[in-house]
Amino acid sequence: MKQTKHSQIALLFLLSFAIFSCDKKDDPTPTVDPTSESAVNNWIKDVMDQVYYWLDDMNTPIAVDSDPEDYFESLLNRPTDRFSYITPDYQELINSLNGITLEAGYEFTLYRESSTNENVLAEVTYIKKNSPASAVDLKRGDRIRKINDTQMTLDNYAELLDEISTTHTIDHYRLNEETLVFENLGTLSLTPVQLAEDPNYLDSIYTVNGQKVGYLIYNFFAPGPGSSSTQYDDETDAIFAKFKSGAINHLVLDFRYNGGGYVSSAVNLASLIAPAVTTSDIFYKTKYNSFLSQYSDFQNVQTEFESKTENLGNILEGNRVYILTSSRTASASELIINGLKPYMDVYIIGDVTYGKNVGSIPFEDEENSDNPYGILPIVTQSFNSLDQSDYTNGFTPDVEALESSELLLPLGNVNEILLRTALEQITGESSSGRYQKLDREDIGSTLDRKVRAGTMIEQKTFN
Repeated sequence: MKQTKHSQIALLFLLSFAIFSCDKKDDPTPTVDPTSESAVNNWIKDVMDQVYYWLDDMNTPIAVDSDPEDYFESLLNRPTDRFSYITPDYQELINSLNGITLEAGYEFTLYRESSTNENVLAEVTYIKKNSPASAVDLKRGDRIRKINDTQMTLDNYAELLDEISTTHTIDHYRLNEETLVFENLGTLSLTPVQLAEDPNYLDSIYTVNGQKVGYLIYNFFAPGPGSSSTQYDDETDAIFAKFKSGAINHLVLDFRYNGGGYVSSAVNLASLIAPAVTTSDIFYKTKYNSFLSQYSDFQNVQTEFESKTENLGNILEGNRVYILTSSRTASASELIINGLKPYMDVYIIGDVTYGKNVGSIPFEDEENSDNPYGILPIVTQSFNSLDQSDYTNGFTPDVEALESSELLLPLGNVNEILLRTALEQITGESSSGRYQKLDREDIGSTLDRKVRAGTMIEQKTFN
């Protein structure tokens, strides 16, 4: 069965019917206060009893009047389930999945400053368009040691990161390219705003040694900034129309910062790439838990490619796509890799990916307006058209290239390490440049704190 809105509605109907039936049984239990933790936890248990992928391994819950976050955690099949999530604000969850968050608009990676001290430094990885960070003198590659005038250390950096969601200051240092010394540029003050981030971060066409290369940095999967918007998918379509009319013969997709998102946008993107696919070709298959699998709507579920006029067809040399990855490349990004493999040569450059072949659906308590919680439980496992799903340890790159191993160059610069490595593979010629090598350990990133990090959302809404 094709996974369409029909199956999505079926899941919601089935869940609603089951919960309604349970509520209507003759039960002497008194009515629960809708504002209480017990009300929230009863709702959590009702949902999980229907949809949780590891239903047969779900744990016995703690007391029903416990804190909802503790109650939800008590149910989960850890450590197998690394991903199910609860939030005290459902709408904030949905906004985040759509790329709308309260932030200043810059992301950074954290490194230990030296093996001889406990200090931590942050390196700015990218600045978001039309954000507070884009309006000040802050660039990719700048380094930060202090937040709100406090030096980051191994002991305090997690707490300091909590402070960047409000007005805060950072000191920042920039490399002097002549002396190769990072110089202090002073203090910046940043005030977060409700920012809608566009996943289509950068696109370009390069001509290198006679090869035309299309390049897209795509940072998460979302159709648009709102529940019914397709703005971002439409932009992606336009980018591929440009690639097609530009007669590229190589495609490089940059997923190094892409932690996942909505499967609908993954279907859209894959349908632009896989060679001349039709709506009869399977992109991925979906498996549900033992309870849902009793029903025909949740048996043999498969999602086909879409028919896209912007599809690149057979123009890619060697029927190959190059994908740039990091350890944070996850979920819907890995779905793209796995789903394209039966149709073309997927050539991975970067680091081993995260390893997440399961998907989530966001739930809210529509019957109780006093319950603000949202849950994002694992509901599905995904397989490609060849029934392959064995990437829980991530996809291993064909060529290793770590962003942390060099000083950062601007994204899109042909000498930037990941893009440079891709161009070397395409042209067969090594770069003649000399690049300073760094030996440092990535200990975290602001991207790790995003709700969408490591998510694969099977549907956008239940409406």
